[in-house]
Amino acid sequence: MFRFRNVLALALTSAMVAAVAAAQAPYQPKFPGDPAHSDSEAQALGYMRTALRAQHLYEKRHAKFASSLTALAGTGSFTKRMASTTDRGDYKASFKTHKDGFVLTMTPKQIDADHRSFYAEQDMVMHVDSGKPADSDSPTLK
Repeated sequence: MFRFRNVLALALTSAMVAAVAAAQAPYQPKFPGDPAHSDSEAQALGYMRTALRAQHLYEKRHAKFASSLTALAGTGSFTKRMASTTDRGDYKASFKTHKDGFVLTMTPKQIDADHRSFYAEQDMVMHVDSGKPADSDSPTLK
């Protein structure tokens, strides 16, 4: 019995050390020039890029931008599932239309160094902010 407890304790300790090491591992870029600081940011930016590409295609086909994420579903790679919820893990998506276009934002549930906020509109330029929700005055994402 003593030996079983030692083996179990060692296995649990190893698992905890591996989990901590994985949590502290630096972000590995997904492609050359990847601007993300974390996996959560990479997912948020992927969602934004997909939505922006879909808006571009939608506008080319219909001579106007989609009025909602639901209307955008099925265009390009933007799916019904992507349109069905604005909860995107560590981020919340927001999509609003106005007379001349749209605004798409990805705001983290908690802003920090690994969870910056992102903003884009009909010009398809992404903006980023590390201290507050991003807007059109925020620096351009590079």
